[in-house]
Amino acid sequence: MEYKDYYKTLGVDRSASADDIKKAFRKLAMKYHPDRNKGNKEAEEKFKDVNEAYEVLSDPQKRARYDQLGASYSDWQARGGNTGNFNWNDWATAGRGAQVDMGDLNDLFGGGFSDFFSTIFGGMPVGGRRQTTRTSPRQSYQQKVAITLDEAYRGTTRMFQVENRRIEVKIPAGAKTGTKVRVAGGGPGGNSDLYLVVELLPDPRFSIDGQDLSTEVKIDLFTAVLGGSVNVATLSGNVTLTIPAGTQPGQMIRLAGKGLPDVRHPDQYGNLYVRIKVELPKNLTAKQRELFEKIRNN
Repeated sequence: MEYKDYYKTLGVDRSASADDIKKAFRKLAMKYHPDRNKGNKEAEEKFKDVNEAYEVLSDPQKRARYDQLGASYSDWQARGGNTGNFNWNDWATAGRGAQVDMGDLNDLFGGGFSDFFSTIFGGMPVGGRRQTTRTSPRQSYQQKVAITLDEAYRGTTRMFQVENRRIEVKIPAGAKTGTKVRVAGGGPGGNSDLYLVVELLPDPRFSIDGQDLSTEVKIDLFTAVLGGSVNVATLSGNVTLTIPAGTQPGQMIRLAGKGLPDVRHPDQYGNLYVRIKVELPKNLTAKQRELFEKIRNN
C-alpha cells in the first residue's frame, strides 16, 4: 500500500489553513467535476482523489491523525525505509472502537476511496461526526457533495449504490454551501441516516451572495453616453439589458428575479446585479480625436 500525500493532491502546504484547504478544494473540484468532463476517466479519478483529500484535511480529527502518520512515515523514509515494509498495522483503525464497513461506505459515497483511506480512517465516520441520541440508537452519517451553480439553480440528483440498493437523492433547487439533505435509512445497513452536505462550487461567471448573484458586462463609451442595450448571460439564458444614457463606469443595474431560488420557497428568486465596465477607445484616428476635441470645447 502506498502513502497518499493529500496536501500534494490539493496543492497546499502542510501549514495551510482551513480556508486555504477549502479554496484549493473548490478550485480543483470545479476543474475536475464530472459534469464538466463528460467521459473523461482521468478527470473522474482526479475528482475522486480531490474529494478523498478534502475529506481528511477538512476534518480536524482526521487531519491530526494524518499529520501524525505523515511525520512517522517521513522519519521512517529518512532511515532508509521503502513502501514495501512500512508497518501500516500501527496506524490501521481495524479493531479500534465502533467500526464502519468501508466497503459499504465506498459504495455509498460514490466509490473511489482508496485502500490507504480505508486502512487509516476506516473506523472514523465519513464527512463529520457520527451522531447519536440517548433516546434512539439510530446513527447518522454526513458526506460532502459538490454541485455546480447551474445545478443549484435547477436542482439535481445524485445516485448512490448502498449494498444491494440504488438510491437516487434529489438535491433541491436553491441548495448552497452548508445545505443538508437527509436520506432517511440511507446509511449502511438501512438502519442509519445519511446527510448530504452541499458544497457549492465557485463559478467564473458570477459572484454569489446568498440568493443574489453579480456579474460584469463591458460596454463601449458611446453606449454609456448615448444609451443602448447589451446581452447578459443569466442562469436561465441570455437576456437583453437596457443601458440608460449617461451610465457611469461601475454602475450596478439590477435584474430582478434572475438570482438563485430560495431552497424553502422555490418560487422566490434572488436578483442578479450587473456591474457596468466602460471600455474607452485606445487608438483614436485623427478624425475621431478632432471630434472629441470639439465635444470637450463645447
